[in-house]
Amino acid sequence: MATEQETDAPVNDARTPSTPRTPRTPGAARAGVVYLVGAGPGDPGLLTVRASELLASAEVVLHDELVHPALLDAVGSDAEVRHVGKRGHDRVAKDAKQAEIDAELVALARAGRSVVRLKGGDPFLFGRGSEEAEALARAGLPFEIVPGVCSPLGAAAYAGISLTHRDLASSVTMVSALSRAGAAYDWSELASVRGTICVLMGMHAIDTVVAGLLGPGRCAPDAPVAVIQWGTRAAQRVVTGTLAEIAGLVRAAGLGSPGLIVVGRVVSLRETLRWFDARPLFGKRVLVTRPKRQAGSTSRLVRLRGGEAVELPTIVIGPSPDPARMAAAAEAVGKYDLVAFTSDNGVDRFFAELGRLGGDARAFRDARVAAIGTGTAAALAARGVRADIVPGAFVGEALAQAILEDPVLAAKREAWRAQEAERVQGGERAQEAERAAPVRVLIPRALLAREVLPERLREAGCEVDVVPVYETFPAPVEQREALLRALEAREIDVVLLTSSSTATSLCDLLGARAVALLAPVLVASIGPVTTASAEKRGLTVGVTATVSTVAGLIEAVERHLAAALPD
Repeated sequence: MATEQETDAPVNDARTPSTPRTPRTPGAARAGVVYLVGAGPGDPGLLTVRASELLASAEVVLHDELVHPALLDAVGSDAEVRHVGKRGHDRVAKDAKQAEIDAELVALARAGRSVVRLKGGDPFLFGRGSEEAEALARAGLPFEIVPGVCSPLGAAAYAGISLTHRDLASSVTMVSALSRAGAAYDWSELASVRGTICVLMGMHAIDTVVAGLLGPGRCAPDAPVAVIQWGTRAAQRVVTGTLAEIAGLVRAAGLGSPGLIVVGRVVSLRETLRWFDARPLFGKRVLVTRPKRQAGSTSRLVRLRGGEAVELPTIVIGPSPDPARMAAAAEAVGKYDLVAFTSDNGVDRFFAELGRLGGDARAFRDARVAAIGTGTAAALAARGVRADIVPGAFVGEALAQAILEDPVLAAKREAWRAQEAERVQGGERAQEAERAAPVRVLIPRALLAREVLPERLREAGCEVDVVPVYETFPAPVEQREALLRALEAREIDVVLLTSSSTATSLCDLLGARAVALLAPVLVASIGPVTTASAEKRGLTVGVTATVSTVAGLIEAVERHLAAALPD
């Protein structure tokens, strides 16, 4: 059911091997080349443009364990994606696994595949990117290094710590707590260091790290220290203290790997410069109920505000139940006076059919175009069509009113009425085919939707064709189990309802337990129509957006959470 800004669409998340592809753009991944790509410290928004370009075009992607799952959404649907991460403290097993990765990269390149080796942080900073590059060089195979934002820079910045400062530190030393053979770092190398020290891979032996830093001529016991776990992610946690006490503080807080240890006077800047973990949405687990293809943009907005998006779709979008009628509407679109779109989905499906028939934006000719909101208008603009009518409130009632007030369409209706009146007064009994037609309106929408828009337009004398271009279905049973587990474990803090259909389907999936399971959760609705649908099912809606867009919904949630924060 499409009401406000519903933008759900089907998902095709297949990851299967493919035959070599010819690069379609100059920067696409090339056959037989291995790209050692830095994924950044965690936040998917920190991925470089070059890395995104390669992920979208590579045939094979081999990724580390700490790579954010959202980064894999950028991979082509026909690419082969495999996890090759190594964790734990067994150095022999890790070395053996690395040898397998090196050999696989060589074999894939020799087979003519385009390969992205996606590594956390930067491939050349305390990772094994250089070893992988050496293996490729020995085999005489081409490779490219794509740097990434390294974890010390990213994690420190997200914790509000500037690693250098004109008054506090003029140098940065980065240390790996372990050598290749697993031996501890020789801390005596830091005897003359006076700037900031960043220690990576030291969380499992933090007491040894502290003891090394406290050695002769090194750091003082009262040196400021910050330990940052899961830096740049919504799960980020930061503990600060002195070097002498930090190990105990870390254990008391339960921090573990992956973590970064920062030592130096710059740590004192955190209380002034912290920004990421001071946001109202920081750390909140937000349920995104739309299918994955449409959920990505919503999840990105959640992450930009410091939240953790949990994508568990409640509905699936299916094809038109009447494809012949949809095709006929696409072929005749230029004969309508107005085409009104009530969702992004309607835009996607209608233009897909238009393209299948060999048409594009030019097919609209002189037809006026209406969009229920700014999101739908943006979807039209991306396809070369500017919406003539966009109401101030993104609901069917407001769209109907905006259409009826449109001066161009109003003039057509008045002209038709005047012509009819003249005929009646003149006693004419013209044949139907000879009479001027009223305003003709096409509404491509979901099969099931509120009838307020077509009803009001018909009441005003318009001739309205409602054509279903897609249909919504409940999510599969396995989705219900995942939802139940997440809610029972209290792993969800906020639920975003972006349409009446997501609200209804969520309740249907949860069944009789819906109200009880969602009672501890902040339920947020995109607008009053969606709120009414949720409340009809017994849910308590804590937030209703005044601007019925996804961005407006998330901003409303932020304001609500900010108001609840202590002064």
